[in-house]
Amino acid sequence: MKRKLSLAAILLAATPLAQAATETLDEVVVTASRTEQTLAQTLSHTTVITRKDIEASQAADVPALLKGLAGVEVYQSGGTGKQSSLFMRGTNSSHTLVLLDGVRIGSATAGTTQIDQLMLDQIERIEVVRGNVSSLYGSEAIGGVIQIFTRRGKGAPSFNGSVGAGSHNTRRASAGFGGEMKDTAFNVQLSKFKTDGVSAIDPAVASNVNPDKDGYDNASVTVNVRHAFGDANSLSASLFDSDATNQRDNSGFFASATDVHNSVAHIRKFAAVSENRLGENWQSRLQLSRGMDDTQNFLNGVPDMMNGAQFKTTSDLLLWQNTLAVGESDMLVIGLEKLKQQVASSTQYTRTSRTDDSLFAGYSGYIGAHQVQVNLRQDRYSDFGTANTWLVGVGHALGEAWRVTANMATAFKAPTLNDLFYPFTDYGFGYSYSGNPDLKPERSRNLELGAHFAHEGQRLDVVYFDNRIRDLIVINTLPASTMVNLNEARIDGVELTYNGQFGDTGVNVAATWQDPRDAQTGQALLRRAKHFSTVGVTRSIGALRAGAEWQHSGSRTDVDINIFARTELDAYDVVNLTANYALGGHLELSARVDNLLDKDYMPAHGYSALGRTLFVGLSYR
Repeated sequence: MKRKLSLAAILLAATPLAQAATETLDEVVVTASRTEQTLAQTLSHTTVITRKDIEASQAADVPALLKGLAGVEVYQSGGTGKQSSLFMRGTNSSHTLVLLDGVRIGSATAGTTQIDQLMLDQIERIEVVRGNVSSLYGSEAIGGVIQIFTRRGKGAPSFNGSVGAGSHNTRRASAGFGGEMKDTAFNVQLSKFKTDGVSAIDPAVASNVNPDKDGYDNASVTVNVRHAFGDANSLSASLFDSDATNQRDNSGFFASATDVHNSVAHIRKFAAVSENRLGENWQSRLQLSRGMDDTQNFLNGVPDMMNGAQFKTTSDLLLWQNTLAVGESDMLVIGLEKLKQQVASSTQYTRTSRTDDSLFAGYSGYIGAHQVQVNLRQDRYSDFGTANTWLVGVGHALGEAWRVTANMATAFKAPTLNDLFYPFTDYGFGYSYSGNPDLKPERSRNLELGAHFAHEGQRLDVVYFDNRIRDLIVINTLPASTMVNLNEARIDGVELTYNGQFGDTGVNVAATWQDPRDAQTGQALLRRAKHFSTVGVTRSIGALRAGAEWQHSGSRTDVDINIFARTELDAYDVVNLTANYALGGHLELSARVDNLLDKDYMPAHGYSALGRTLFVGLSYR
């Protein structure tokens, strides 16, 4: 580790998250407790990515930005826009809850969220909370919660815009207008991203693959408006729409080297929120929202019935949350949620909808010298029953700079509609698949211990976690396959984050050591490295901000794309560079080089990683 740190220290950098070195402890977050609190008060290991960090990174989409975080692994299968695997603290991709402005936009069939369809031109900030927080948000939050906030209007109305171009015929443009006029804040943001890409699956590795380039084309829009009625009440509405066309590959026995696979992905979100002060110490939030995940698959220009021509999930949520101030610093949260998910698909499911009625309560505050957080929640699902979850966290300050924390919490993951109700399908050659309506939800218990230091522009977080997941949902053996509650997983490890600012130089370190494994067999969980880390250094010299980051991922186990046997993927190291130069007149010139050393590696077996790429942009703010 000493050798790698010394290598990174000589790099002058502008890393995707190195600007987090300037992150202040009075940054206000809401995801860790469902109430406003400063970053220094969060008892769960929390990271905030601000708009300033996003602009400095020059990254295009959410997966590229999350790669630099401790405890978060992201692998994209073939470049920008391609399917992402997200593993938070070594849990499954379906074990992280992703919210967009508090709205679920995930798939009830696949159980995951298409974060690869979220372009950063539309994003204001991201809050990442690690660990079990089902007691706050319900299903999926076994590994943690990622809440993404779209851009809002602030200050005098103003225009922003950017254009850029780069390798693989990549083009990117965005424009927006927003601000505040008396009691009304508004923002409209448009963005366009298009790239020719590379072959998503490497034809030198996998069989029967079309070697053509697999491009990606995304158009997105965000609209937000909020009107305040005095200091205590407001009404707001927000709209998000991402419309993307994605070329992809297939391989193996059923594929052909001349096949052309396309998918069209629509991610939409609408929310209306009424915030009202119903008493001197009583704040109410009433939210009505709809999130939609719609994917359509095509093979050679016609609907791809073999892989499912369409999967569309609509999630309607009614939320009423009440926050009560108790004393000078204590907060009590009480609320209810009613969620209905409806699936429309070319696949004939035996059941196409589910409901979840939830009650939750939480307390955060101080008891003597100790900080305390307690949360309770009950979810009642229409298709498998009741899930009760809880969280207890404590913190204690050791002088002005040091703080220690401890959390214990439970979480659960509802079986997907694919897991429960996928119809019997005969694929021929003796292979078949069907859902299992008798599945139980996955349940987990997590222990977390942390030590935190913050003083004079430096912040250090060292967190130990131990997560045990029972009734893990896995597929049984071929050829007649279904889903079963079989294995128990255990994941323990240590996360380290360091952010320091030394004059005009910023240093950012994020490292994770973990052991994600099947508790019964000891086998490693797929696509999860036992060690991964990012080190970056930033330097500002007048109008120039420049630098680099080094990303390391250890070896990990995957499944061979050709023969479906377990295989080992090699460790890899990637160096990225960025530079931003203020031209004056609100103009900024930027450049980003990814994979500077042109490393050849596989994020997942058989899939291509982009080689060295360059992107140059011009922005007006």
